[in-house]
Amino acid sequence: MEQVKKKGLSIFERFAFGCGDAGCNIIYTAMTGFLLLYYTDYAGVNAGAVGIIMLVSRIFDGISDLIMGNIVDRTHSKFGKARPWILRMCIPFALAGVLLFSVPASWASNAKLVYVFITYNLVSTVIYTAINVPYSSLNALMTQDPYERSVLSVFRNLLATAGSLFINTYTLKFVEFFGDNAAAWSKTFGVFGLISVILFLINFAGCKERIKPAVKDGEERNVPIKEGFISLIKNKYWIIVTIMLALIFIAMALYGGATVYFAKAVLGDKNLVAPIGNAVYIAQIVTMFIVAFFIKRMGKRNVMIIGCILSIIGFGLMLMTDNYALIIACSVLRGVASACTGATMWAMVSDTIDYGEWKTGNRTEGLVNSACSFGYKIGNGLGSAILGGIISMGGYVDSATVQSAGAIFSVKLAFAIIPIVIYAVIIILLQGYKLDKEFDGIIEDLKKRAEG
Repeated sequence: MEQVKKKGLSIFERFAFGCGDAGCNIIYTAMTGFLLLYYTDYAGVNAGAVGIIMLVSRIFDGISDLIMGNIVDRTHSKFGKARPWILRMCIPFALAGVLLFSVPASWASNAKLVYVFITYNLVSTVIYTAINVPYSSLNALMTQDPYERSVLSVFRNLLATAGSLFINTYTLKFVEFFGDNAAAWSKTFGVFGLISVILFLINFAGCKERIKPAVKDGEERNVPIKEGFISLIKNKYWIIVTIMLALIFIAMALYGGATVYFAKAVLGDKNLVAPIGNAVYIAQIVTMFIVAFFIKRMGKRNVMIIGCILSIIGFGLMLMTDNYALIIACSVLRGVASACTGATMWAMVSDTIDYGEWKTGNRTEGLVNSACSFGYKIGNGLGSAILGGIISMGGYVDSATVQSAGAIFSVKLAFAIIPIVIYAVIIILLQGYKLDKEFDGIIEDLKKRAEG
């Protein structure tokens, strides 16, 4: 089993790894932040019908994750298991992004819905999955050094956040530059698609797959699908991490979607959405530069727990004040917390792969990552559904100048109270996660197996 030299990965290889998530986020952020606006205001598609299409598509998306995970595990090429798919799918990824924002304006309503269904699933269910699952598997294939995996996760989150900021900042500006009409969106994503291809090519060219299964003489075998799933069930740390990811993304969907309601109904100023969000993003980016130092000394589990504690404090204080300075300070605290959780969660997924191989003899990077992906997508979907239900049952009225007490409580419940409970549950869940202490011994044992 090839090991990473003690000097670690180069800065360029770390940067190249992060470029992959920046490329993914060009489309992912656009889909979550601007797609519905484009459909309703520019393409003339019914919002309710689009919501149903997106909900149904999540089922297909989850299934395709598992299929792609098995495909990655069965890929054997001179470029490795994951990198060939990044190379193969980067141009289709860019083209599909253009198609997503190119609903024919002259078509009838039903024909537009068919187009939306086909292109949305082409992007989210097929092409995004075909490039994101291999990318997510790449961390575990590049190194088995737990610190280096954490550093890779730091670069991943740092560049992913930069990609999200770029899309949030420049999408509408590009649309306006190109004419502020339906065709302007196609042109905008033509430009963004080209940028994503460049980022993926840097990712492909700059990263190297080093890790092979711990089998004598490198005799790899394809793990049968049934056996692979049984191996997952036997992997207690994978179960803990998958539940943790689902909970984190439920919380993210809740507070992310409820921020505008919190600013408007609780703080009384919808314009606070931007400064609150910017404070979180900036603090997260700054913290990313130093969080690896703490991970190296404290371990991923403990840094994750610290992130959860800081989130609880940040959300708790926001419920108790309407002072602008304190609100921003709490947002900064939440940004620091997000850096702690973001820098550790994907590295923890990679560590469960090695534990699973040690426990069962089966190394399935693709299946582990795709199953985790399925879990957090379900979490994201549940979070969005819970948010809509809470806001609706609370009696929130968009046109009302002053909301009822029930509506204000429902906003607080979605924005902060439920996330606080979720982060507390994660802290309890992680009491059973001991892999940081066991990891070195596991890697040494796998090395001995490979040597015969």
